[in-house]
Amino acid sequence: MVLLARTRHDGPPPLGDPALLAALATASAAVARLDAIAPLHPLREALLHRARLEAARRQAAADGALIDPWQLAAVLEGLPLRAMRDSTRAIDAGALHDAARLALDYHGWLAAPGVSAEGAVRAALAALDRERPTGVPLLDAAWGAWRWIELGGARPPLRAALVRRWEAAGLLRAPLPLTGAAALGAGQPWEPSRWIPVFLRAIAAEAGTALDLLVEMERRWRAARAAVAAGRRKTSRMPAAVDLLAAVPLVSATTLAAALDLSVKAACAILDDLVRHGVAVEVTHRQSRRLFGLAGLAPLREAAAPPRRPVPGRGRGRPRALPPESEALPAAETVPPLPPAAPLARPAFDYSDLAAAMQAVDAALRTARAGLARAAGSGGTEDDGAAG
Repeated sequence: MVLLARTRHDGPPPLGDPALLAALATASAAVARLDAIAPLHPLREALLHRARLEAARRQAAADGALIDPWQLAAVLEGLPLRAMRDSTRAIDAGALHDAARLALDYHGWLAAPGVSAEGAVRAALAALDRERPTGVPLLDAAWGAWRWIELGGARPPLRAALVRRWEAAGLLRAPLPLTGAAALGAGQPWEPSRWIPVFLRAIAAEAGTALDLLVEMERRWRAARAAVAAGRRKTSRMPAAVDLLAAVPLVSATTLAAALDLSVKAACAILDDLVRHGVAVEVTHRQSRRLFGLAGLAPLREAAAPPRRPVPGRGRGRPRALPPESEALPAAETVPPLPPAAPLARPAFDYSDLAAAMQAVDAALRTARAGLARAAGSGGTEDDGAAG
């Protein structure tokens, strides 16, 4: 019965299907917009790093392992798992540990697959290359992905192969992780005529998210650079710290010190200064192992907010409700104004300092992955997610 079901589909749904055409047009336009900006953008490497982390988190969520962006970033910086269990969304420490380990494993498939994984990725890529019934790269890749899963292929090598397929087909000039992860989530249809449009819409959503992230990264980075440039010595390390904050979701003083060859005390002073200037935010509210992110790009700080405490001088009981017109609105986030620029001007982004910083980030990824793997082997879940 299963064999009959698998041989029933000899090709993707016909191009005359309105739902398929609409999804294909949407995905094509979204990918084209992203490719028009990302490959030659000065923040390309920073975008790739952030996009891979988000793609890995998204893939883990599609496979049933939920982890918030701030939690995954915090694991990479060594925040203990017990410090993250009291977030706004309660989660079991063991489930958080497993989700982080799965997400980092998926990140490895996207960023740097090992020798054995490389063979699986090449096999998946060869399978995608064989499936070209229409000559339309996006549609053929969607059909090839469906066939790969239908015939029992694993998801991680397929996702890595899709990234390479986009480059080989000329759709993307940068290895951006567009994998359509949501199409393999729970509750999605599996009939090709229904699943392929879902996959294409997921690709379009991921491309749009990556482009939005890139635009926001540049805006926040330029504003932060302008804020720290005035009155600084030429030897100041603050611009390099801003560059690192633009490249990674969260950073600790230890990582900043290692990346910029500073003492931890000096790195703490730089980060505190950036917070005072409104360039960075401190997201953990802790005395130790504090984590910082670029203002506007850091994960929600409310997720790691300290427990609420009584207001001094207030009596017992629920506070008196205020009329709607008296309710105070939350203060809007203040962002330094952008410097004037010509319409086509593009700032020169110096990655000479950031090259060492990205090496430190890669080392943190490897350390976190190894620590989570050791914890899985020993059965520990309380504090084993703290790497480095």
